[in-house]
Amino acid sequence: MVTRRQLIRTTAAAAGAALEPRGLAAEYHQYDGLGLAQLIAKKQITPLELLHAVRARAEAVNAKLNALSQQFFDKAEAQLRQGLPAGPFRGVPLVLKDIGHQLAGTPTTNACRLYKDAVYDFDSTLVARYKQAGLVMFGKSTTPEMGVAPSTESAMFGPTRNPWNLERTAGGSSGGGSALVAARVVPMAHASDGGGSIRIPASCCGVFGLKPTRGRVPFGPTALEGWNGMSIHHAVTISVRDSAALLDAAAGPELGSPYWAPPPHRPFLKEVGADPGKLRIALVLDLPTAPFDPECRKAATDAAKLCESLGHRVEEARLPVDLAALNQNRVIPVRVSLARVLEDRAAALGRRLEESDVEPVTWAFYQMGVRFTSLDYSRALAACQLAGLGMAKFHQTYDVILGPTLGKPPVRLGLLSLSRQDVQGFLSESAAFNNWAWLFNVTGQPSVSAPLHWTPEGLPVGVMFSARFGDEATLFRLAAQLEKARPWSQRRPK
Repeated sequence: MVTRRQLIRTTAAAAGAALEPRGLAAEYHQYDGLGLAQLIAKKQITPLELLHAVRARAEAVNAKLNALSQQFFDKAEAQLRQGLPAGPFRGVPLVLKDIGHQLAGTPTTNACRLYKDAVYDFDSTLVARYKQAGLVMFGKSTTPEMGVAPSTESAMFGPTRNPWNLERTAGGSSGGGSALVAARVVPMAHASDGGGSIRIPASCCGVFGLKPTRGRVPFGPTALEGWNGMSIHHAVTISVRDSAALLDAAAGPELGSPYWAPPPHRPFLKEVGADPGKLRIALVLDLPTAPFDPECRKAATDAAKLCESLGHRVEEARLPVDLAALNQNRVIPVRVSLARVLEDRAAALGRRLEESDVEPVTWAFYQMGVRFTSLDYSRALAACQLAGLGMAKFHQTYDVILGPTLGKPPVRLGLLSLSRQDVQGFLSESAAFNNWAWLFNVTGQPSVSAPLHWTPEGLPVGVMFSARFGDEATLFRLAAQLEKARPWSQRRPK
């Protein structure tokens, strides 16, 4: 006679076997997002089978990486039951970064205790566009508190680990999404970049990360820009074509947009595989502020040789801006914006902001923000705009700027934690690590990190390519050319 306990065990085992990925579902990680959408369109795999496969892999991988702050596969299954639009990514799972955008019925925590219960009853504009593209959202990826560190470590969720070396940072602030893409849980993940936060983790995790032109992607409706236009949302991906197709799905102004990027001449996906022509490329290997690690220099010089072999003209050049002075100015609107949103959130909770609400470095940044004067703020914005003019003139000579994405390969966890009591130590380590990616947030230019180099120890090192304002097309053409010449999709962490 079968007991009730035995029946329950048998039923549970059968349910588990039903969810066990088989066939193409078990091999889904070999495809990019558009490839998965094609399998679904041909009925070779169903969206539900794919979602179950992603769930199995996410549960196995996240135990090691700590890259998901939230999982809600029940909501994803409900989205499937409601039916999916016939978009370019119909049925493809996506993870959202746990900052900046809203998915109805889920909190957007910003990895900050102040926001742990910040549940919204609407979708942000970008999330609505993702749904219209057919994407299925099942979770949110980790980020440092308020997105203000180049490493994804938070008191709220703990450190996110690099798939290539679990003792190293996955980068920040889009480190959770980048780790999940590197580990092939998903082929692409939502990300944002206010000072390098797409390109930093893309470099650390060996994936492709494009920061679009300022105003290209909608921010609303709760805010219509971030950090005075320095922050922009997009994604990290395995393939160049996924990045282009996702930007096609997301780009364009929304109601109330204070400004928007120049419209592209044609869909970005059509630029992938198009001839970039003979580009004039400026190679940047020396900065007056912080030097590049030898491995980072080697990554850039090797990429320069690859570009020359593809017919482009590369020459060493110096940037036309004072990076040290500009960095002092660009942090002012960032700190002021941070102070404003923290105080506003505390006021919404009916109280004053307290030091215990945030991590030590975040609190120090808040204090800086409230001390800056209106004149400091105005002068900083003026300096940032003049830097944009200087770079625009520079691009009259050069189509693309090439250099290492970061000053160092992925550093050890803890050095860039916002829980450090030594704030000056955090600032020094951060400046040496993220020594110039932030420049293109100031100027609003599109900029990408491509996974073209690995150290002898097996750590990824990205190479950064940046183009003139509004010219993602050139970056997609060049990146696709580099991807074909030196494929990276088969390089995976053990």
